[in-house]
Amino acid sequence: MSDSIKPDDLDAIIHERVRLAIVSALAVAPELSFNELKETLGLSDGNLSAHSKNLHKAGYIEIEKTFKGRRPHTTMRLSPTGHAAFRRYVETLRKIIDTGESTGETD
Repeated sequence: MSDSIKPDDLDAIIHERVRLAIVSALAVAPELSFNELKETLGLSDGNLSAHSKNLHKAGYIEIEKTFKGRRPHTTMRLSPTGHAAFRRYVETLRKIIDTGESTGETD
């Protein structure tokens, strides 16, 4: 089958479960603070920080560091590249689901 879907068709940056959760949360919100993401996803500071750095390095999210009063305030949003990558990721999952449904397998 020439239209077969290979594991490499899934974006490896997004596919990791924590990064997928971050990208999914940012896909439905114009912007979230570090603390909002941390609380929403139940992540530790270090876990969110490490995964957000990977997403930022890939160009998928934009990170803005400012201050609110004297306190640091970090916000994140999906970049246009991140939105496009997430759309492709979801489309690939849909193709996998559609392929499974068209073969009649329901396991």
